[in-house]
Amino acid sequence: MPLLHLETFGPVHALPILHYRMEFAALVRLAFETVRPDCIALELPPTLEGAVLRGINRLPEVSVVMYESVVATPSGEKRGKMETVYLLIEPADPLCEGARLAREHDLPLAFVDLDLDDYPCHQEPFPDSYAVQRIGLQAYYQAVRENDTAPPDHDDLRREQGMAWRLQQLAAKHQRILFLCGMAHLARVAKLFGQPLTRPLERLRRDGVRVMNLHPDSCREILGEPPFLSALYELHRGELPPEPLPVASLRRSFGALELLSGGKREIPEAEALLEALHRSVRHVADRGLIDRQRVLLRLFQEASRHYRQESGEPVHLWQRRAFFRYVRNLALVDGMLLPDLFSQLAAARGCVDDTFAYAYWRLAGFTPWQREESDLPTIHLNPEELWKGRRVIRFRPRSPREGRKGLASLPFLKRKKEKRPGEWLEGFDSSSICSYPPEDLVIEQYGAFLMKKGSRQLSEELSRSEPFTTSLLDGIDLRETLRNIHEGRIYVRENALVTGGVGGVVVIFDEDREGKKFPYLMTWLGEHDQESDMAFYGTLPAENVVGPGICRCEYGGLLLSSPPRRVRDVWRDPDYAFARNKGEVLLLAALEYAREKHVVYVAARPPRSVFRVIASRLERKIIHIPLGGLSPVKLKKIRIFHILFGHDKREIAKEYVW
Repeated sequence: MPLLHLETFGPVHALPILHYRMEFAALVRLAFETVRPDCIALELPPTLEGAVLRGINRLPEVSVVMYESVVATPSGEKRGKMETVYLLIEPADPLCEGARLAREHDLPLAFVDLDLDDYPCHQEPFPDSYAVQRIGLQAYYQAVRENDTAPPDHDDLRREQGMAWRLQQLAAKHQRILFLCGMAHLARVAKLFGQPLTRPLERLRRDGVRVMNLHPDSCREILGEPPFLSALYELHRGELPPEPLPVASLRRSFGALELLSGGKREIPEAEALLEALHRSVRHVADRGLIDRQRVLLRLFQEASRHYRQESGEPVHLWQRRAFFRYVRNLALVDGMLLPDLFSQLAAARGCVDDTFAYAYWRLAGFTPWQREESDLPTIHLNPEELWKGRRVIRFRPRSPREGRKGLASLPFLKRKKEKRPGEWLEGFDSSSICSYPPEDLVIEQYGAFLMKKGSRQLSEELSRSEPFTTSLLDGIDLRETLRNIHEGRIYVRENALVTGGVGGVVVIFDEDREGKKFPYLMTWLGEHDQESDMAFYGTLPAENVVGPGICRCEYGGLLLSSPPRRVRDVWRDPDYAFARNKGEVLLLAALEYAREKHVVYVAARPPRSVFRVIASRLERKIIHIPLGGLSPVKLKKIRIFHILFGHDKREIAKEYVW
């Protein structure tokens, strides 16, 4: 299936385009190679030629052509006052691409549109431009024409007659003209081209046209395409950059927790973002064109990499799945195939957290060529000035990056450090270990929350709905009533009473199937009646010493069982030898030591069916809560804990725990 489609009339080879869409800029290059024109005509007025060409010469730096004009409302009514009109000169715009090709190959460039003062601002709906890459331009353009039933207004007809007349003049001088025209006008221009026309009345000169440099911060909000996508397009249209060095050679590989010795070298943010661009450009092409769907995937992957560098925490597979499901649904709601940047940011914040969304935003808004200082005056623009509207999203990162020192400036590198080598090792003089009490309170509270959630979930599973007869039972079931609205009956709900409490909670953050990521196995007892016994597996304490006798660790999974002081060392119990992984060991221990009937099991996947059989023989019941159904922010908060070597370390721990 060919991607390209050209409308031919006389020596004119016309390419129907949508303005400020990357797919059509790529089609301009393909059309140029196919037609090999001796002239390129653009849907732009001659009065702006000098300013536009100056902006074209600055590409890939983004410029703004601006002038004062009387602007009409969409209904055609004149407002009677002057307003500023802005025209963006950016790499991924098809008209800008056509002008660049003409300059690069020393071809004549014609501006054939009319300059009208009171031209209304049209908000015309078009299908998602990404469809061109899947069905081709011909099918796309045909669908647009079939659904364009609105009659053109007077100003549109004037412009189309003016473009057709200028094309007639060019046809007398050139044999192959590549004409870039908006889809809404091309069919009528082609029809008018075969008719006798006279030169239209038009403005021949416009004063006060200025060319400005766009501030880098404004690029993130007002460009037609996200700056990251525009930068990938710019890199792809030229010679590809050299293959980046493997990440391991740029900075030492690290996990969620990292040894203080060595650390990571400080990387300026611009350098890290440029490295992400160079890594991505070789993975986003399909049939020689930039694939927007692949760009979305690369953007998520690179944002995940930077998020891990900043927070020390990975983006989990379930978060990735949730993100792509969410953006797909948001795109469908908006009538699009792929989501816009605002939808991506909303999904990033909702499926991961604000810190990830902020990293996503910085990467999506990065362009390596834009500078605040330039040979032109720099202008700040916001979406309301250019697009007459905006949508607002706010980020609240957990650890604000002071001074914008770069993606690798992690907050924990600013904590207290050893005054002399080996000073903190002197704190490991106690043979006993203990936990940090404030963290104990947090984990116990969350365990109580999971118990209540498990009981509530079981109650909902056992509840039943029935048509209303004589009693409302526990209330009207709106969902069931709406589902059976065709019956004309009201359904009521009866909530079942759950007999037996919850005797244990198991939370599996990571199954650690290979057994290498979380090698530290521990069982410790509650110190008083308000604490549960705990068994867990996590990272090695020696990998992250944060103070004298204080180590920072990360849970891979944990078990809470109450009342306390009953659980033996579950990791050396021969009865659990048939378990396939550490999570199953914790579940077996929870079933054996539970004093109540139910055990809450929080994990990405439900347990194997054999555990249901084991639970029934022990007169227990497993309540599975999907890990993805819980707040990722809360999970990250409870997942980090500290081990103190000696109770005396509790007095100084607050100075080193972060």
